[in-house]
Amino acid sequence: MGGFKQFLLRGNIVELAVAVIVGATFSGLVQAFVRDLVTPLIGAVTGGRQPNFAEYSFTVNGSEFKYGDFLNHLITFLIISAIVYWLVVAPMTRLISLLDRNKSAATKQCPECLSDIPTEARRCAHCTAELVPDSEKPRP
Repeated sequence: MGGFKQFLLRGNIVELAVAVIVGATFSGLVQAFVRDLVTPLIGAVTGGRQPNFAEYSFTVNGSEFKYGDFLNHLITFLIISAIVYWLVVAPMTRLISLLDRNKSAATKQCPECLSDIPTEARRCAHCTAELVPDSEKPRP
C-alpha cells in the first residue's frame, strides 16, 4: 500500500487530474464558442439564416447520416487544435530551444564517449576520460 500511496501522491498524477478537468471544461467552452459565435457568424456571412449544423443529415435506405453534427465536432476540434498549438506547443518549443541554446553554451562533448559534460570539466563524469583544457591543446 505504501508504494501505491506514493504513486498517487506524486505530482504527475495530480497534474494529470487537473489537466483532465481543465480539458473537459475547455472543451465545453469551445463547443459553446462554436455553437454561439461561429455558427451565427457563418449564418451572417451566408445570408442571415443561422445554420444549425446539428440538424443537417441525409438518409440512405432508412439509415440517417448526421453529417451536420460531424461538422460541429470538426469545427470544435480545429479550434481546440489551433488554440493548443498557438498557446501551448509553440511557446513550449520556443522555451525549449532557448534552454537548449543556454545548455549548449555551458556544455561540450566528451571526445571519448560523446556525452555532454560541463565546459570547465577536466574529467568526463561518464567515462572518466581525462580531458585536455582548450588552452592547453596544441595548435595546428
